[in-house]
Amino acid sequence: MEWFENDEFWQGFYSFMFSPERFAAAKEEVNHIMALTQVNGGSVLDLCCGPGRHAVEFAHSGFQVTGVDRSPFLLEKARGHAAQFAGIASSIEWVRDDMRSFVRPGTFDLACNLFTSFGYFKEEDEDLTVLRNIHRSLKDKGVLIIDVLGKEKLARTWQHAICTPLADGSLLLQRPQLRSDWSRIFSEWTLIKDGHTCTFNFEHTVYSGRELKDRLLNIGFKRVQLYGDLQGGSYGLDAARLIAVACKTA
Repeated sequence: MEWFENDEFWQGFYSFMFSPERFAAAKEEVNHIMALTQVNGGSVLDLCCGPGRHAVEFAHSGFQVTGVDRSPFLLEKARGHAAQFAGIASSIEWVRDDMRSFVRPGTFDLACNLFTSFGYFKEEDEDLTVLRNIHRSLKDKGVLIIDVLGKEKLARTWQHAICTPLADGSLLLQRPQLRSDWSRIFSEWTLIKDGHTCTFNFEHTVYSGRELKDRLLNIGFKRVQLYGDLQGGSYGLDAARLIAVACKTA
């Protein structure tokens, strides 16, 4: 079993990855996404939708939403989140599938892959398969937005260990390691609470802006713009994130 297939990982670190503050930020993030992509309606694919924080906000904004994730635990959280809002459930389709296999040719006006949900796989061809699937799933004038932690940001702020106190009184210890000539990051996360520890390991590919842009262009996107945040800041020295907006047509 790969780390991302293990629901114990998502359950164990859910409160850290999906805090109330992150849910609260989703509305503003969706507004920024619409501004960056110039897509303000239609059908949207939220690929690796997690607990549905962006999917629900897209539905609030009038989109017909398809949220895809392979984790039953996260999809159940997403359904529960959507159920809190009257009239939202009918605008969202939840699909349990792997991003390497999900494809619906010519269906979506907008595709989103957010919160560093790209680069999970050991083989680069699998990442390229994901991009090809998204490209096929977009309408002729469709747009993809990807939000990841860029290699340049990681190099600038690298720490060998990060210790984070959490709201529930637990402590999270993160220990990253570089692998495969700076192309992969291996991480050990240990959660310490009430004298008990729980440790999970995971690994993912990290891309520079140029590397991600080249791959998007090579699989068929005609125009790719990089940003340093969802507000449209430049991808420069102070970039907080690596945001790629890729258009299917020029």
